[in-house]
Amino acid sequence: MKSTTKKIIFRWVKILTLLYALTGFALYYLQDTFLFHPESISRNLPWQFDQPFEETDIVMNETDTINLVKFFPAGTVRRGVVLYFHGNKENIGRYAKFAPSFTKHDFEVWMPDYPGFGKSTGNRSEKALYQQAVQLYKMAASKYGADSIIIYGKSFGTGIATYLAAVSRARQLILETPYYSIPELFSCYAPIYPNSRMAKYKIPTHEYLAEIQYPITIFHGTSDGVIPYRSTKKLQQTLKPGDAFITIPGGTHHNLYEFEMFRQKLASLLQ
Repeated sequence: MKSTTKKIIFRWVKILTLLYALTGFALYYLQDTFLFHPESISRNLPWQFDQPFEETDIVMNETDTINLVKFFPAGTVRRGVVLYFHGNKENIGRYAKFAPSFTKHDFEVWMPDYPGFGKSTGNRSEKALYQQAVQLYKMAASKYGADSIIIYGKSFGTGIATYLAAVSRARQLILETPYYSIPELFSCYAPIYPNSRMAKYKIPTHEYLAEIQYPITIFHGTSDGVIPYRSTKKLQQTLKPGDAFITIPGGTHHNLYEFEMFRQKLASLLQ
């Protein structure tokens, strides 16, 4: 009887070990698929938006070309520029609807697509995303002074925005639903794996935040089902006196703009 029990236990240990290993391999080799959900479109297809805009390309090298859309205020006044790093889904077309939140305050909005998103081409890596962000900043700095540049990140783009803010001068950094780091985010979904070693992308947002000398504002909802609030809340300890961590009660990952608290605070930051 004992021998039979041992065999059953041993069989289940083997099954669970195999499942653990197979799941781990899948998480490692398919993590780009889990992390990014791009939608590419033909470079010959013109963008169509119900607001003034201009499309341009940033040629990084022989293979990497970043498509950039600049949204403009309706009037002739330009108070500065918002460098907007969007989330991990689709392309600029999904996020263009947020540009009026800034253009109505007379800011241009420069929104690039990551490689493989929209019309952008090339190899996607953490280093490449950082380099592309820096190049975008250089373009903005050739037109505007640092006190007229706002760096904005949404979801996945918050890590890229925070890196850029850590290595450049700007008026302020605004983050909508950020994450502590990519390995820490993976740990929220698969805590039994060594995510710090498995994650190909690190993007340690918490480390970059500690290096920023100008104002930082973070928005996050308590009902975020993509980047858990408890994870993002840990970023608060890295903020300076005068920075703001704004909690939106009941806010999810996708609907913060529907809350009056969010809209009012964002407007006040742009005054």
